[in-house]
Amino acid sequence: MLEVAGLTAGYGAVRALDGVDLAVEEGSLTAVLGANGAGKTTLLRTVSGLLRPRAGRIALDGRDLARLPVEEIVRLGVAHVPQSGGVITELTVEENLRLGGLYRRDRRALARRVAQMYELFPPLEPRRSRAAATLSGGERQMLALARALTGAPRLLLVDEPSLGLAPRVVARLMAVLRRLCDEDGRTVLLVEQNARSALSVADRAVVLDLGTVVADEPAGVLAADSRLRHAYLGF
Repeated sequence: MLEVAGLTAGYGAVRALDGVDLAVEEGSLTAVLGANGAGKTTLLRTVSGLLRPRAGRIALDGRDLARLPVEEIVRLGVAHVPQSGGVITELTVEENLRLGGLYRRDRRALARRVAQMYELFPPLEPRRSRAAATLSGGERQMLALARALTGAPRLLLVDEPSLGLAPRVVARLMAVLRRLCDEDGRTVLLVEQNARSALSVADRAVVLDLGTVVADEPAGVLAADSRLRHAYLGF
């Protein structure tokens, strides 16, 4: 579904990605792992169009995304949940969700999608009229995911959803991401520093180190490779 080939990107003189190749199968969950500064967030920002690549190709179902505007990439079915969620705290939970489907013209379909989000994330339903600023960290992350899903994306890019959350909340979020693939057929590209949690739900895992791919394996194979885990994942 998603193919990245020879991708090079960076900020000013800093090269954050250097010739990255990866492929993401439709309906799968692929985890991108690595230490701080490995290039994980840059990869998602480049795929979603927030950062223009210096070289290489990004293709969704064969269509090159590298020069498309962000709004066109969204319309093709790509949603990006940035690190720390990025919810609009001044808006209510319901308003944030509706914002996720703003470009959809079918209001009834949007209402159904919002209702589905409350079913997927039950803690949000009783808080639908509250400002997002009143939510806990875990609830904000749920809202960020739900807002992205309201637009019914085919490819969901998720950056560090476990950051600063309790283990119980992390487990719940990871289970939802796995369910999205298994039951809804969505495709997820997940960036995580919590490698244990990510590997427990992923189909495949890619490890980045200083902007290059050092491993690309089925998640179970990578989890069993103690040498690689110790060298790059810290466990």
